[in-house]
Amino acid sequence: MNLFIVTGASKGIGSELMKQLKGRGDKVIGIARTNESRDGDLLTADLSLTDRLAEIIKRIVEENHSSATSFTLINNAGTVEPIGLIGTIDEKKLTEALAVNLTAPMILSNAFISALEKFEGQKRIVNISSGAGRNPYEGWGVYCTTKAGLDHFSRVVSLEQEKAEYPVDVISIAPGIIDTGMQKTIRSSNAADFPLHDRFVDYKQQGQLSSAEETARKLISVMDREDFGKLGPIADIRQIGE
Repeated sequence: MNLFIVTGASKGIGSELMKQLKGRGDKVIGIARTNESRDGDLLTADLSLTDRLAEIIKRIVEENHSSATSFTLINNAGTVEPIGLIGTIDEKKLTEALAVNLTAPMILSNAFISALEKFEGQKRIVNISSGAGRNPYEGWGVYCTTKAGLDHFSRVVSLEQEKAEYPVDVISIAPGIIDTGMQKTIRSSNAADFPLHDRFVDYKQQGQLSSAEETARKLISVMDREDFGKLGPIADIRQIGE
């Protein structure tokens, strides 16, 4: 049995990942702030409140350790807010974004690696990054910084795991521009706060956004690759052939 743990699983890419992975017979446990569908495989947790996260991972591993042949942690949850030029940002929203986009994935990954240290089967961490972590954009100081941090964290973990007895394969992958709630948030932002606002409106109007369904399918295709361990630690889904 392949076990996948997906954060941000109640909507967007996370929801599609759960749906498609479960549809092919894999076991999937989602973590999200809400569970409007009352999915029994979806655990509710606010990732900005980080004190519970390690225990959630430990419990999942303990409950499935004897039956799972592989474990994959997909750190998908993220927020693009707060959008605004540095000097205008609300400190509370900045702190929450740091927790969701960077602190939570680090804590979850730390607990995942620790709980599975002696597990001999396949182990993977997939961090959903962004081109914003590799290029600066005005108005996205918080988002760009957290995604750059996630990329570099992935580099460090990958380097460390080269020396592990039973290593975890790690990849931080940019999924492209996707038609999700995050894009709606971007388009509804104030152009004064985000100078590239009009470009993102054009992406939608010109049909240049990928669907969450298509993106989830591509991500699963990447995770299924036999050479997955050689792709990382930094990748872009648009540059990887299926």
